[in-house]
Amino acid sequence: MKKKKLLFILISLFLTANTTAFAAKPKAKHVILIGLDGWGSYSVEKADMPVTKQFMAEGAYTLKKRSVLPSSSAVNWASMFMGAGPEVHGYTEWGSKKPELPSRVVYKNNIFPTIFQLYRDADPKAEIGCLYEWDGIKYLVDTLSLNYHAQAPNYKKHPTALCEMSVKYIKEKKPNFMAVIFDNPDHVGHADGHDTPNYYTKLKELDGYISQIVDAVKQAGMYDDAIFIITADHGGVNKGHGGKTMLEMETPFIISGKSIKKKGYCFDDISMMQYDCASILAKILGVKQPQVWTGRLVKEIF
Repeated sequence: MKKKKLLFILISLFLTANTTAFAAKPKAKHVILIGLDGWGSYSVEKADMPVTKQFMAEGAYTLKKRSVLPSSSAVNWASMFMGAGPEVHGYTEWGSKKPELPSRVVYKNNIFPTIFQLYRDADPKAEIGCLYEWDGIKYLVDTLSLNYHAQAPNYKKHPTALCEMSVKYIKEKKPNFMAVIFDNPDHVGHADGHDTPNYYTKLKELDGYISQIVDAVKQAGMYDDAIFIITADHGGVNKGHGGKTMLEMETPFIISGKSIKKKGYCFDDISMMQYDCASILAKILGVKQPQVWTGRLVKEIF
């Protein structure tokens, strides 16, 4: 009788463990994704962004990652986090707050599966956060899977707020996975134009915020076991975006840190789409990619 009871306990523990277990060992303990809305690849060479370019020099990058169509915000942030294109996840417009097309599948929390949700299921104790300036982000990240999410106040009145919030969160909570999404240089692109002096001034300012976030990671003792990703949803041309020019379609993807190939590995010759970001995150976080995702892993960066 005692043997049967012990066997039952062991089987129960095994089944419980496997419902929350990682598909593979995570590549790093901490993952920091920094998004710059409206940052086109065309601008990288001319931009004064020493911290960002240091990550390029130390890690891996491509300037050929393509946005999904339309080349605008919500549809591309959704694709980045949901591992699929708009035809599958259903978010099809600049400002989508819910799917205009029925999502191919809906997981718990009544949303197409996001990388945040998959990681939460794999590790219920993980600290997961998302901080942003544009209100539209909160509709795309599955906030119910997050420990913390917050919108910064109007950046025109409080330009440093999102950076300060991010630094505070990092130091206090030491997140395992967090996304920080700045709403620029998109606004400057709309007001003054892409590829203008003010656009590059804003990129320099944003690089300064990235520097402060990196310093916070170091001060929190996370740096040696961290991976940083710096990327964007779309580029732009003149004062707009959403079209089919390469100025709008091509965005940088920069990745550096633990387990990542070193010394400025450029993988422009490898095709990468917006939804491949989620597949890379899944690999880093050690979670299994669902069948409904269409994203592909760029294994060469590891």
